[in-house]
Amino acid sequence: MESPHKGKTGLRRLLNAFAYSYDGLRAAYQHEDAFRQEVWLALVLIPLACFLPSSGVAKALMIASVMLVIIVELINSAIEATVDRISLENHILAKRAKDIGSAAVLVSLLNVVLVWGVVLFS
Repeated sequence: MESPHKGKTGLRRLLNAFAYSYDGLRAAYQHEDAFRQEVWLALVLIPLACFLPSSGVAKALMIASVMLVIIVELINSAIEATVDRISLENHILAKRAKDIGSAAVLVSLLNVVLVWGVVLFS
């Protein structure tokens, strides 16, 4: 069955998309501890990147690496919620999906360390 919201176009579609995105951010912040921690980390690191004496490209890379963590955490949280919605039973594929999502978050966090390290120490 196709979503009844798919027929919306123009400004109504944009307004709906913004509202759904806001709801998703709010739900992630309310229900996901890791997301909250990463948001607070971003609130420290992004302004810090802006004030550090580095080029515009370096600042953009530092900010983008932090934003990537937020994006990956949102996707990971969506995967976990979907798996839990389907079944709370312990299943090897459910574990694999959750572990792979978690690994993606870890890789994005390592990326922050790498990017910031290269910018600050080169």
